[in-house]
Amino acid sequence: MQISRMITALVFTYLASGLLNHCLSNPGFFGGQGLLGNHVHAYETAPGQTESPGDPADSDGDPADSEAPQASTQNTASQPMDGQSRELAVNETAANEDLIAAVQAGPKALSLAFRMAAKRATGSVVVLFAYGQGQPEQAGDDESNDEPPLPRMEPPETPVIPPQASDLPPNPDKLTGLGSGVVLSADGLIVTNNHVIQNATRVVVQMPDETWFDAEVFRGDPDSDVGIVRIKPSELLQPIEIGDSDKLEIGDWVLAIGSPFKLQATVSAGIISGKDRHIEKIPRSNMLQTDAAINPGNSGGALIDLNGQMIGISTAIATRTGFYQGVGFAVPINQAAWIAEELDQHGEVRRAAIGTTLVDLKPRIAKQFNLPPYSGILVYQIIKDSVAEAAGIERLDVIVEFAGEKVRDSTALQRAIERQKIGSEHPIVVRRDGKLVELTVQLATVDDPTGVK
Repeated sequence: MQISRMITALVFTYLASGLLNHCLSNPGFFGGQGLLGNHVHAYETAPGQTESPGDPADSDGDPADSEAPQASTQNTASQPMDGQSRELAVNETAANEDLIAAVQAGPKALSLAFRMAAKRATGSVVVLFAYGQGQPEQAGDDESNDEPPLPRMEPPETPVIPPQASDLPPNPDKLTGLGSGVVLSADGLIVTNNHVIQNATRVVVQMPDETWFDAEVFRGDPDSDVGIVRIKPSELLQPIEIGDSDKLEIGDWVLAIGSPFKLQATVSAGIISGKDRHIEKIPRSNMLQTDAAINPGNSGGALIDLNGQMIGISTAIATRTGFYQGVGFAVPINQAAWIAEELDQHGEVRRAAIGTTLVDLKPRIAKQFNLPPYSGILVYQIIKDSVAEAAGIERLDVIVEFAGEKVRDSTALQRAIERQKIGSEHPIVVRRDGKLVELTVQLATVDDPTGVK
């Protein structure tokens, strides 16, 4: 499978680079002039034929009648350039050189993309050592001989040899877990998985330059398995660049960066294999699925795209052995970044709600209520005195739009609602008796949907 995928990638990049070369050098594609200009013209010189930059030849080999354009070019070049124009010229030259390098790379273009993405992101990935958690459950610890259920949470690795650092105070608790984390802010905010730091009495952060910091704050959200760690660095850290996980498509290349088996800054490649996957042990999960290798120690590490931007947090694997079997899961960064901000600023995740029980209109349910399948979300129950009831939402209404966005399933609606500010008001459109009704709902908390805190 891996060899087949590599061959496919090489063939694709070879064809893509050939097409790019043709487009860049063919004047017809860009209004009469190739993007690479004279660079490509030089590559097209026939073997044994020489050209002088001042005597360009046409397709017949005769001198071209281009005195006027040459004079115009020379006059333009002789004019002094201001600072902005000079900077633009330098940037354009650099961009052209990058394009030439990409064209010349050919089949190596994908390797170059992997290298550049990894280089951009690796400096923001750290190692986390957790103390005092108690022995975490490991693969094979089940009392029965039955195969473990799928998917299974990837546990943090238990290091055999604890890290040694003379500048750290002695710790009475046992080193119980190892995982990864990613720097989100230059002042020391790090995101990871909740299961990496859960129940720890102490967390130590190892930076890429092998300096160490004791975490001053570490907390997590079990419902999403996102956690944060805060340190006070002596100088500004290198935060990772955040991407947009909502724009990912199945088949997009990704890289997983973490510390599997204590191997710091290990990079593995794969693709987005699926989206919106649910894991039973993580109640509020809508995971990205990837075949990039994720092993013990990868938990909390970065899943990045080929721009070097973080689009997920490596979190779990589906396995019957306790180790990588080609199916891994990551928390989308759009969800993780919001949760990390909530944990950092409020100490908990404040999720908004309206106080309803929702049901997706799958064909069987839709037929039961005589409604078109997938035409919205059915309001099956309403909590008494909830903000939904106050807004005028009624049982068996079908929600079709929230905050100006159309919705088709309850999971998407839940995500859209929970990230909004508590107490904020939003338009909501329901279908009732065949007619659209627009209402306004004020969001409350999940813990108390009957009021606003």
